[in-house]
Amino acid sequence: MSLSKTVNSFIKRQDLIHLAILLVIALGIGVYLIATTVVIAKDGVWYIQQAQMFASNPKYVLKVHPCGYPFLIFAAHKLVTSLSDSSSLSTWIYSAQSITLLCRLLALIPLYFIGKLLVGSKRSFQAILILIILPYPAEFVSDILREWPHMLFLASGFLLLIWGVKQGKCRMFGAAGFVAGLGHMIRPECAQLLIYGALWIFIRLFSPKPGMSRPKLLCALSVLLIGFAIPAAPYMTARGQFLPAKLKALIGSADHQESEEIQQPETNSGNNIYMASGMPGKIAKAIGKLAGVMSENLMYFFVPALLIGIYFRFRKQSSATEIERFFVPAFVVFNIVMLIMLYYSWGYISRRHCFPLVAFTIFYVPIGLEVSAGWLADRFSKSRPASDQDRRRWFFILLITGTAICMPKLLRFSGSDKQGYRTAAAWLRENTAQEDLIAVPDSRISFYAERKGLIYDAEPPTQAEYVVIIVKNENEKPDFANAAKEEYSVWVDKHEKSRKLVIYKMHL
Repeated sequence: MSLSKTVNSFIKRQDLIHLAILLVIALGIGVYLIATTVVIAKDGVWYIQQAQMFASNPKYVLKVHPCGYPFLIFAAHKLVTSLSDSSSLSTWIYSAQSITLLCRLLALIPLYFIGKLLVGSKRSFQAILILIILPYPAEFVSDILREWPHMLFLASGFLLLIWGVKQGKCRMFGAAGFVAGLGHMIRPECAQLLIYGALWIFIRLFSPKPGMSRPKLLCALSVLLIGFAIPAAPYMTARGQFLPAKLKALIGSADHQESEEIQQPETNSGNNIYMASGMPGKIAKAIGKLAGVMSENLMYFFVPALLIGIYFRFRKQSSATEIERFFVPAFVVFNIVMLIMLYYSWGYISRRHCFPLVAFTIFYVPIGLEVSAGWLADRFSKSRPASDQDRRRWFFILLITGTAICMPKLLRFSGSDKQGYRTAAAWLRENTAQEDLIAVPDSRISFYAERKGLIYDAEPPTQAEYVVIIVKNENEKPDFANAAKEEYSVWVDKHEKSRKLVIYKMHL
């Protein structure tokens, strides 16, 4: 059967209806969040600044950080300005938010079909609907973060990979590798698709019933790696870096620690014992932190449903396919290990880092809701045993309850707790010169002021023309305030009267 016929037999009319509904809802939420954004995230400011540098210094942008997302912002801004012949700070912000929203909409398509292959079209529709209304993943659009562009390539490559396994098509492995190579330019984690594909192929090579012939399996491995290398090899060569920065740092620190142990075994022996004894505790903290941020992403309400769904789907008597039993646990285990290593080495895990885990396990939430609905129906149904209608009623009660929990946070104005940043930025824009240097505790203040900012963490540098500080007490005053020529203050949040921004003019 040809590829086009296979695709046409897989995509049904109901799938198109499901996708149309999901995309309309996601588009409506995305436009609302963009329109009501007060202040974008600090990382969003950094990505826009990198995109602004593409025209003048693309080599620097290429070397300093994965450049895929800044390039998308740059290209979107280029398109907008070619139509309007004008550019401003708002143009950059809206261009960045728009391309991120587009990536979110496009990412939902492969995610839906992954869900269809794993749990069926109905459950996949319900799962993606839940993913759309989760507040934190939705805010990645208005905050201008690279999570959704990364998800677009990760989900597309994952779909091509499991489709290649299902159909036994080598070219699908090549396409999966190529998409992973493109996604590697946005986040290096996209390369994990090579691990899953290679692991599956190696297991099949030594299996008594490999499914695909062994020469075909070797061909699939070759085209997977070649497909990845086509976009990734020139990119990594241009950067002069073939390993992700954090992985390189992790290997370097491990080598450094090992060399110290070899050189000074007696001196470091007590310290090594202490570090070894502390390792389980730190890993336990990492697991606890991971569970916490996963729960935040799922608004806590959907966590029991996720755990119940995974248990019932992967128990021995379930209908999970061999492909699902391999790829989903491989993805979950790899990402959990990666996040534990992140916390162990750098001491943090954020909701953003856990987003892929949420997106690829969300398909089991409807299963958990179905099981919970069955329990509730059996417990509270007047008829014994409970009917299918009773179970459906309880399912929708649970789904509507979860939606109601998500709505207040989803529909709040993004960055509204930083309204004072915009007020202070407006004052600086009107009362300072373009060349003035402003010391700020948060890059967003100088960004919205369109002035050169000097970011500080502790003590503000008083050599700047203007210094912005955040005080928690109205009577709090820094030592250098007496030397200031002017002073202007604004509440960080009009609803929170304990934090205030104060701007000091230091020089005439």
